[in-house]
Amino acid sequence: MAYKLDCYYFIGEKPCRYQRLCARCSHYKPMGKRILIIKLSALGDVLRTTPILLGLKRKYPQSYITWLTEAEAYPLLETNPLIDRVLAYDLGNILRLRIEEYDLLLNFDKMIEAASLSTLVSAQEKLGFGLSKEGNIYPLNKESEYAFKLGLSNKLKFKLNKKTYPQLIYEMARLKYKRDEYVFRLTKEDKDFARDFFKKNNLRKNDIIFGFNTGAGNDFACKSWTEEGFVGLANKLSSKLGAKILLLGGPEEVEKNEEIKFKAKVEIVDASGSNSLRHFAGLIDRCSLIVSGDTLGMHLSIALKKKVVALFGSTCSQEIELYGRGKKIISSLSCSPCYKRECNKRPNCMDNISVEQVLRAVLGCYR
Repeated sequence: MAYKLDCYYFIGEKPCRYQRLCARCSHYKPMGKRILIIKLSALGDVLRTTPILLGLKRKYPQSYITWLTEAEAYPLLETNPLIDRVLAYDLGNILRLRIEEYDLLLNFDKMIEAASLSTLVSAQEKLGFGLSKEGNIYPLNKESEYAFKLGLSNKLKFKLNKKTYPQLIYEMARLKYKRDEYVFRLTKEDKDFARDFFKKNNLRKNDIIFGFNTGAGNDFACKSWTEEGFVGLANKLSSKLGAKILLLGGPEEVEKNEEIKFKAKVEIVDASGSNSLRHFAGLIDRCSLIVSGDTLGMHLSIALKKKVVALFGSTCSQEIELYGRGKKIISSLSCSPCYKRECNKRPNCMDNISVEQVLRAVLGCYR
């Protein structure tokens, strides 16, 4: 018997959705162009790479897209309607990819693991970054050279570059950029969780609710605004607009958010803790506006088409696309941006951002 191994629905180890053998099945659907995207981490970077899906589907409407990512980022992609298969980065899937063949491979990660795989996987065309025989990252195609140089020159990355990240990856992929947005979908369960949380905490549908995403991870110094800044902003927004404040964050922000809640003169709801990524996104989706540093919370806000005021200190604001729904507050310190993992300067670049600056941005953005 001939098996149609290139059928979109064929699984192999179990029946397909139509419960039929290939020879008698009228539902055969060729995969078309087989595309592999490699973007392993970090969480925000994975999410901000999703605009590439729209360009790929425009150019290759009949295609089967596989995305390889770290297990931590899997929840950000699992409901994406433009991805046919999400693979977690583990030994089993690495072995799978050594066997499979692709028409197009796109690696947007400058990581040894990702570049090694992009070099090893069999594909007719490879774009992005690979690994040389000397063990170094290098651009696989001419169009990826500019993005590659951004990692070699601080002057180019920090001062001269004006291209956003979506522009850069479209250029690398030889696609026409149409200011395509992030692609992210909430499930009913995600929305129900947020609805129940808001109801339990007396946050009503018609309330003005500003979400403060107070953390920014531990990879780089100076991505989080100060406790005092968030306290002052909460007090002023409550006074001027009667707004309610929702504190967002993970386990690392619990202590900081407790301090903000204690010091503020207004009632604040704290949603930080052990929420899943998708529940975190559900909470963001119900807010009127988000104030955040350059971190996952900011990218989720962009993906969910929320109004956002983004605060930048050690990272590059020009790479972020807000799609006309937000405002950027950029530290004026001369040493910013720097991407340093540690900083002993006092005041630092995020200390340099005042409550009045952020307040004006929030009022301008919300109104």
